[in-house]
Amino acid sequence: MVNAAEHTTDATTQPIEERVNNRSQRPSSDAFKAFMAGNWAPASQELPAQDAVAEHAARRRRAISDQFKGERLVIPAGPLKVRSNDTDYRFRPHSAFAHLTGLGVDHEPDAVLILEPTDEGQGDDGGNHHATLYFRPLAGRDTEQFYSDARSGEFWIGPRPTLAELKASLDLDTTHLDELEVAITKNVGASEIGGISIRLVRKVDENIDALVDTARYNTAQDPENLDLSALDALDEKLTEALSELRLVKDEWELEQMKAAVAATIEGFHEVAKALPRAVAHHRGERVVEGAFFAKAREEGNDLGYDTIAASGNNATILHWIHNNGQVKDGDLLLLDAGVEAESLYTADVTRTLPVNGAFSEVQRRVYEAVLDAADAAFAAAKPGLKFRELHQIATRVLAERLSEWGLLPVSVEEAVSESGQQHRRWMPHGTSHHLGLDVHDCAQAKRELYLDAELVEGMVFTIEPGLYFKAEDLSVPEEYRGIGVRIEDDILVTADGAVNLSAALPRTADDVEAWLSAQQS
Repeated sequence: MVNAAEHTTDATTQPIEERVNNRSQRPSSDAFKAFMAGNWAPASQELPAQDAVAEHAARRRRAISDQFKGERLVIPAGPLKVRSNDTDYRFRPHSAFAHLTGLGVDHEPDAVLILEPTDEGQGDDGGNHHATLYFRPLAGRDTEQFYSDARSGEFWIGPRPTLAELKASLDLDTTHLDELEVAITKNVGASEIGGISIRLVRKVDENIDALVDTARYNTAQDPENLDLSALDALDEKLTEALSELRLVKDEWELEQMKAAVAATIEGFHEVAKALPRAVAHHRGERVVEGAFFAKAREEGNDLGYDTIAASGNNATILHWIHNNGQVKDGDLLLLDAGVEAESLYTADVTRTLPVNGAFSEVQRRVYEAVLDAADAAFAAAKPGLKFRELHQIATRVLAERLSEWGLLPVSVEEAVSESGQQHRRWMPHGTSHHLGLDVHDCAQAKRELYLDAELVEGMVFTIEPGLYFKAEDLSVPEEYRGIGVRIEDDILVTADGAVNLSAALPRTADDVEAWLSAQQS
């Protein structure tokens, strides 16, 4: 018998984490390294102008500073995430980090924003903290990392701003990421012994979670009986506050959202033009998805969320993102899609389109019922109305239509009561959600500031009622089965009422038919 251990070759002793680089066949000679280190043009020393978002981001940081005096706040951007082996997903920072820094796109993996407590009123803009962005700039062109590091070397991934450039554009102090550990862990401990309490946005970067947990454990007076639930509550309060900070959008945010909506409408135009090709393809939903995605990448950063391109009975599946079905003449196509701008603000729009350009009588009946529900909620959307009432108004209209059609097994009043809700069989989701950096924005806000809150100027949310009659639903006549309709628009609350940011995309049945005809001609 051969002893495998006695025949181990040098190849098997190569560390496994290095083997992924074997395919590159990278030279390692001193001559190569010396040649690569020279004859590169010097980097520009010109600093960028201050970005328009800088003053808005500073105000957001000040608002958080006022809530957490005397405490260190740690907000990570998050790390790169592996998609497959040594390839990563395109990086997107955590939304709280983007909101407080103004940074978007994909150039700050591993970065962390720290708000360091100061004496009251002695911090940034008269606040209680001094903000510093910890960031890893690219290594100089005279270093091996420049050409050898496929994950962060400029030769591989392109330029990244320097610390000085970031400071100039964001009006925010920047420091090399190498100093982060000390910045997070120094002086952590109980206030009675002169320590500083620390709060963290958790579950963004595992390494930062571990660093904070270790610092808390090492400085605890009684580590074995450390109250982890109390520490979790500290962190959750910060996450909650950062989410609630986004409930009202500032002027800069509104401009970003309007741009995202405009790009999204362009994407819908491209889908309308592509419908004939989608009908001819065995996976027409993918044709639809691809047409929209191309516009999202042309005009924005990416999709705001996975596109729902659902035709026929797939339109009754609320989160249908497989998009592998056919698009058939005579069916309805439910397209729920949004472009994410370079600033990471997203739109969220849905239209339901007759594939052949004309609604059938039953399709139009269902479509117009959903439109009536959306219009009723929109008409009521003004300062002072409670957010939850948008849903009640829209779904009551749907209950009334279902009753008129003989589909509701009880009266409208019984159905809309808390003990009834039978109409929700065909409209199981909520009518509205806040919109912004996340498609479901402000999701960690307290109930009293979200569902139970009154609408105020600057809020942005969706209105998106729907009716979904599944092909297998025996409680409705056959003519309704397989019809799914949703109409969704992005709404801005103003002092005088509501503005439909996506109103430029046709909404009425007649306008949708005319628009499809025009796009395809």
